[in-house]
Parts: sequence; structure tokens; C-alpha cells
Amino acid sequence: MQSFLDTLNEQQRTAVTTPPGPVLVLAGPGSGKTRVLTFRIAYLVQELKIPPWNILAVTFTNKAAKEMRHRVEQLMDGRLRGLTMGTFHSTCARILRQETDVLPYYDRDFVIFDTTDQQQVVKQALADLNLDDKKFPVNKMLNGISNAKNELITPDIYTATNYIAEVTKRVYARYQEILHANNAMDFDDLLMNVVHLFDQQPQVLQKYQQKYQHILVDEFQDTNTAQYGLLQRIAAAHANILVVGDSDQSIYKWRGADYRNINKFRESYPEAEVILLEQNYRSTQIILDAAKAVILHNPNRVHKDLFTERQGGEKLVLRETYDEQEEAEKIVNDIEKLLLNGRSLNDCAVMYRTNAQSRVLEEMFMRTTIPYRLVGATQFYKRREVKDIIAYLRLIHNPLDSVSFNRVINTPTRGIGAKTQQTLVTWAQANGRQPAEALIRLATDPDVQHPFRSRALNALTDFGRMLHAWVTVSDSAAVSELMDLVLSQTEYHLYITNSARDEDEARDRWDNVMELRNVAVTGGSATLTEFLEQVALVSETDNLEENPNAVTLLTLHAAKGLEYPIVFLCGLEDGILPHSRSLEDAEALAEERRLFYVGLTRAKDRVYLS
Repeated sequence: MQSFLDTLNEQQRTAVTTPPGPVLVLAGPGSGKTRVLTFRIAYLVQELKIPPWNILAVTFTNKAAKEMRHRVEQLMDGRLRGLTMGTFHSTCARILRQETDVLPYYDRDFVIFDTTDQQQVVKQALADLNLDDKKFPVNKMLNGISNAKNELITPDIYTATNYIAEVTKRVYARYQEILHANNAMDFDDLLMNVVHLFDQQPQVLQKYQQKYQHILVDEFQDTNTAQYGLLQRIAAAHANILVVGDSDQSIYKWRGADYRNINKFRESYPEAEVILLEQNYRSTQIILDAAKAVILHNPNRVHKDLFTERQGGEKLVLRETYDEQEEAEKIVNDIEKLLLNGRSLNDCAVMYRTNAQSRVLEEMFMRTTIPYRLVGATQFYKRREVKDIIAYLRLIHNPLDSVSFNRVINTPTRGIGAKTQQTLVTWAQANGRQPAEALIRLATDPDVQHPFRSRALNALTDFGRMLHAWVTVSDSAAVSELMDLVLSQTEYHLYITNSARDEDEARDRWDNVMELRNVAVTGGSATLTEFLEQVALVSETDNLEENPNAVTLLTLHAAKGLEYPIVFLCGLEDGILPHSRSLEDAEALAEERRLFYVGLTRAKDRVYLS
């Protein structure tokens, strides 16, 4: 272990070897925080003889968790049995599946609804309450619900201070009822339900306090109230919690993140050891000086004096252009010059404040035939055909899931029109069932009383028998086998061929379906439950190729945690960056500075500003 410790700088070594207890590591960008976390885990296990199953390490992305696990395994020759390492959401999902016996409303097969599913549930809630979704936009309602959950506020304690809030409260209550009926949770529920479970079932909390006697947290500045509440409850028994964060890189306020949790940590644990990581291993001193000059304007921050052994470096390039068209042209010209001077396409990243800014850039790259990849474009798991097949699998796994049922009941078309669907829903409700349960009963019970005419009945019973057969084999069949059954029996390939605009689109869409099947075969999920959880909790940067031969286009929010030799930051003007919403609000303006700071500190060698 000593030889490993010798590779750390003094600040890193202090963080790794400090005795167990509350520890706050304030880590500047590029200062080796992942290294500190991985070495700390190895130190706990090898030097302090802590069993791996008593350690919980929490990150914000699956990619970070994977990388950290890989590094620890390298350090320790793979001796890691029982270590819990993952995102907040995956950790909470695991806890909830293990505790469904004491969890109200849910059984072990609960599904996780993504944003599209949530929007459908809000639409249904608005319709059930006779509210107009033009007057009360779905996403606005969803934001209100998400913010409440991030603050651990349930519908019964939601305080409405105005009419919109009053409507949000009613929609929130109905939204939760629909989720419960579907045996479904959204992402925010995963966290909130664990915290409430711990509060209501002290014996369950005690079990996890005994299990997780050492907690490590990455990107602590991005935690929200629910996440910090979860950590505090588990750590309450032993206070062995090491958190790594940087309030200067807190850029997710819109997602409920609260960088003030760093100050709250110091208040909760006044005896905490505070360690600063100030040596940067990524950027040149010129880039660091520019970043420091920006962030110094923010109030209420812990000062860090970032330094690097990479003294000097190329000066930042600042360009003023007439409009975004000329700006895109200049960026492409600069990249062409860099390529002539021996740089690679994958050295370059173009970053911007909002997704809408990518359009002009994309057009310019296409015109000049420079290969590029767009992070956050229609992501794989959001593609129509992929969502269709996942909806089938979710319905097989959990026939209570009416959102998935609505998606697939007539996809591919099988003669079950809107009128028949509505009759089925009404009949199911009258019998106290979800639509898929009612359909299976219709298909398997010849004596059941029903309101359907023969043509509709035939179409419904055909689909019901198929669904019943899939549910029956789902416990024993591999996920890929189940997928093959669905694809062949629904003639999904024919459906894609007939509905695509041309052969190329049909081929692309079928390739996506086959790629999903490949994930089922190679993704490491042993069961349908594990597979559905894996695809539900994937994030937009999890599947980024490591070294594609292309320029990367991405938002500043998506760039967090990444690094590139050359970074272009565009749209640097009032109203774009800083965003128009921040110009009259000091707190919001401070967040825009942090966003710019994150962008600058992604660069290793050169920065172009425009």
C-alpha cells in the first residue's frame, strides 16, 4: 500500500489516510478526486481491515461508478466482494427492492418511470381532475412535483401559497395515486421513499447503519435535500462519512442541487477534518488563472488557490463575431487549422449553454464534412422502437403498468382502436383492475362477463393470450429470449419495415432493436428486473465512446466531469451565457459563473472563447 501512497501528493495522501470520521475534501477541478476516493477505499480495506461489504460509495453517474470500481479493483487485485458502489438512484432502488415487505403501495416488481412516462401520468392526472394542460403545462406541473420530492415533501404536507401551487398540490396527489396503481416509481421517488422508509421503520434504518459503516460521496456539491437526508440518516450511527465536493462546480440548482450542503456538512459535523485539493493535473496555469479570475467574483465560497506544474501555456483566444453563423464558421476554421497542425478530431470539444445552440454548429460541421458527435441528441433509450420493446418488457414484468400498456396495446396495429381501448379501461376500472390484468382475464376466462363485440373481442383476446404466455415464461426465460418472443409474435420487424420512410430508416430502426437485444445479452443483467433497472437508470453521458474520431458538441451541463485538450466555449453574451433568466438575480448569476468556470476547467491545453 505504501508504494501506492507514494504516488499521491501531500494533500491527497492526507485525505486518503485521515482516520475514520467526518471528512470534507474540497477538490478543485482536475485535482485527482477520483484517485483520492479509490485510494481511500483501498486504504480502508487493506490498512484498516474494513470489510468491503461495510462500505458504501455513492457517485452521480453510472460511468463514474464503473470507472471507480475498475480503479479500485486494479489497486486491490480484484478483492472487492460485497462493496456497494453506484449512483444514489441505483443504491436506493436496490434498498427498496430488498425492503418491499415493509414498503407501502409497492411489490418487488415495481417499475421505474422515465420522463416520458411521467409526462403521460401528469396528463392523466390533469384529465382526471378536469384541468386543462394548456393552462397548466405538463412540464411545469412535473417540475413542481419533482421539486417537492427533492425536498422530501409529500402531497399531504405540501403547502400551497398561491393558485398554481394549489393546482400542483392536487395534481401531485393524483399523480402519486396513479403511480401506486401502476406499481411504479419515478426517479425522485427512489430517494424520497428510502428516506421515508428509514423514518417510519427504525429497524430498517438500523440494518443499513450496521451494513454501511463507512460512506464515501463524490460530487457532494450536487446533492439535494433528499440525498443529503439519506446520507445523514445512514451516517448518524457512526459519522464515518467522507464527502468530496467543490462549491465552485455546483451547476445543477435547476435539478434541486444545493451547494450549501457543503456548509451544512460543516454545521452537522463541526469536528470534521477539512482538506483542500489545490494541485491541478489537467490544465495549464494560464487556463487556471482565467478560471480563478471568473470565480473570484462569486460570494460565499471557500477560497482555493489552484496551481499546476504545467506553467505557462497557450493564451486563451477571444473572438467577437457578427452572429452565430459566423461564430460557427470561425470555430470550424480553427478546428481545420488544428487538424493541419497534427491535432485529432477527438481532441476538440465545442460547449454551449443551451441545446438550441447546437443546430447552427451541426449545420456548419455537416457542410464541411467534419465528423462530430452530439451528446444528448435523441438518446438510444429514448428512440421510438427501443421504447416500444422496453414497454413490452415492463408490461410483462409488471402487468399493473398502464403507461406501458397504453403504448403497446395497438403497436404494432392489431385492430384495437381508441374506442375499444377506452371500453377496456372503463370495464377494468369497474372491476377494480388495471387494463392489462383485465385483458389477461378476458383472454383466459371464457365465462367472464364483458361489453365487447366479436371483432374487438377477437383482437383483445389474441393480444391477451400472447401477454399471458409471456408473463408465464418470464421467470424462467432469459431477457433476450423474452425479447425474441415479443419480436416474432408481434411481427415487429414487419411493422418497422412498413412504417419507416425508406429502407435506410427501416434498417437503422431495426439495428436499434438488435442493439437493445445485444444489451440484454452482454449487459450483465441476470434477470428481467435487473435489466429494466439498468436501462431505466442510464444517463446521457454513460454511453459516450471513450475516443471517437469526431469533434464533440455538448452543453456545459453535460461536460461536467469530462476533459478535452482543446475547448471552444461559444455564445458568451448576455442572454445566452449568462442566461437571460440570471441577469436580474445575483444567485442565478453566480451559478452562470460556476457554469463558465466548469467549461474553462475542462480544457487541458487551449481555450477558444466567442
